[in-house]
Amino acid sequence: MKEIKKVVLAYSGGLDTSIIIPWLKENYNNCEVIAVSGDVGQGTELDGLEEKAIKTGASKLYIENLQDEFVTDYIWPTLKAGAVYEKEYLLGTSFARPIIAKRIVEIAKAEGADAICHGCTGKGNDQVRFELTIKAFAPEMEIIAPWRIWDIKSREEEIEYAEAHNIPLKINRETNYSKDKNLWHLSHEGLDLEDPANEPQYNKPGFLEMGVSPEMAPDEATYITIHFEKGVPTAVDGVEMDGVTLIKHLNEIGGKNGIGLNDIVENRLVGMKSRGVYENPAGSILFRAHDILETITLDRDTHHYKEIIAHKFAELVYFGQWFTPLRESLSAFVDKTQETVTGDVKLKLYKGNMINAGVTSPYSLYSEQFATFDEDDVYNQKDSAGFINLFGLPIKVKAILDAERGNN
Repeated sequence: MKEIKKVVLAYSGGLDTSIIIPWLKENYNNCEVIAVSGDVGQGTELDGLEEKAIKTGASKLYIENLQDEFVTDYIWPTLKAGAVYEKEYLLGTSFARPIIAKRIVEIAKAEGADAICHGCTGKGNDQVRFELTIKAFAPEMEIIAPWRIWDIKSREEEIEYAEAHNIPLKINRETNYSKDKNLWHLSHEGLDLEDPANEPQYNKPGFLEMGVSPEMAPDEATYITIHFEKGVPTAVDGVEMDGVTLIKHLNEIGGKNGIGLNDIVENRLVGMKSRGVYENPAGSILFRAHDILETITLDRDTHHYKEIIAHKFAELVYFGQWFTPLRESLSAFVDKTQETVTGDVKLKLYKGNMINAGVTSPYSLYSEQFATFDEDDVYNQKDSAGFINLFGLPIKVKAILDAERGNN
């Protein structure tokens, strides 16, 4: 193994990465540690991060504002694909990792680093997402994953290590949920949530951060109208917004109405099941609105085939395979399908529910003239008899032959 003199650390300031800085210096001959934080919408979590990183042993901290790129190059392609992992997970952590790891590689190369370090556990998905991205852009780079090699076995022992090294933490043993926050979502794992039999404490002060429980939402519904251009949301209630502003705006509206709470037991890539509670106000609203718009703008066969694509796309994102030829190819297919996904979707938000309140598009394929139950001059109902005879011919032939063979 080559001598490690300079390490670039994916740094969030959370429990794991806070103790990794002194651990690296203790175990790699007092190597230089350069911390990198990718700002993908963590908000106040980034406050005071530079002071903390330097105080715990880092030589410097990069805080990279990646929010616009995060929305344009990762969130929107996933939204347009309709990609949802295992029907519920909107991939908030999954697609945030590749953009952060990509920037870390760029900084590591610029700094002449010998290795890149991350704080992902050996049980989780994030280790795969970080390392596949590193392999895509710096295949020869040494990767240090402390959770796979150190003697620490639990978050309790991490807290003890932090206390012994005078590392300040924003958590304690009673509120030690494992959380991940960005512009798109907030996840909660650990403690009482590790038992799927336990109901999440949505109304417990401090548990929810992006909104309220449905019970605490207003008794009056909120109506919003979202405009899409080629599958990308561009305006809310007639006000045009950039992607970051739009998501923040919908997070606020959705959060107030108890929208976007998901309690999921998901299948991790490494094999075990994991229970998490997610807050996704804006994401839930946008996926619902986008789905509704596609019902009138995509033809049947494209719509049905795109559902197959969405399933595979979600797997690729969840498994950390963003920078792969298949993901890029699927995105090219998706972009073609979105050429007519333009229009307005009106939603009624009420106590956790998102109710379709109307949809319009200049590319709508819905024809009231054809669909009406009233009298029309465009459709001959007698035509359906011949269609059914041909469509059902294989069934009829099989039934006749089965009867002749005595198989009935």
